[in-house]
Amino acid sequence: MTDIYRIEPLPAPLAPDRAARLARVEAATLGHYLHSGFLDLGIRPLLGAARVAGAAVTVQIPGPDSTLLYYAMDRVRPGDVLVIDRAGDRTHACWGGFMAAVAKVRGLAGVVIDGAVTDPAAIVAAGVPTWARQTSAITTKLLNLGGGFNVPVSAGGVAVTPGDAILADDCGVVVIPPSRLDALTEAALKDQEEEGGWIERLEKGETLQDLVDIRAMLEKNGMGGAGV
Repeated sequence: MTDIYRIEPLPAPLAPDRAARLARVEAATLGHYLHSGFLDLGIRPLLGAARVAGAAVTVQIPGPDSTLLYYAMDRVRPGDVLVIDRAGDRTHACWGGFMAAVAKVRGLAGVVIDGAVTDPAAIVAAGVPTWARQTSAITTKLLNLGGGFNVPVSAGGVAVTPGDAILADDCGVVVIPPSRLDALTEAALKDQEEEGGWIERLEKGETLQDLVDIRAMLEKNGMGGAGV
């Protein structure tokens, strides 16, 4: 008999200090210099301006079945970000008010679903930040059809390996390999601090030209008469 489930060990959690630093980063800051790792823009937040950071724990469940999700929810840890790969299904909602309440009890930092949810008001009320594609009244069932837990998955067109760092906010969701996490976090926080200083200078009357030599950039490309 062929095994229909693949279950692997939990990845290392993201250390609290690293998670806290990453949570200070805006996804859009990384978007200034990263061109990959961002989930499809159709995966949107349900809780508005929430921002979360944590290690990816993954679940892959097919079509109308969510049996393995129940198994996973007894094993997730506080601070994890659960990433659910629906294997292309956008009809059946695997997540709703009940699972959102379980996520709150388990202390999940957030949930990212490449698919549909149901009971959006109850999910919001539970308070665990959740990203998903859409809502649906058609739910998954306990059909025991198989799936994977802590296996590499695809979410929003991005490969997610268990233990990858997940940063999610109202601008999007980005997947960061652990080997790049600290350098990217440091660079992003420095950029955000610098941008805040620029605003202060503009409020005091300086111009954008004072901050960046736009004139030289335009002249380099034959725009010497632009009047900047």
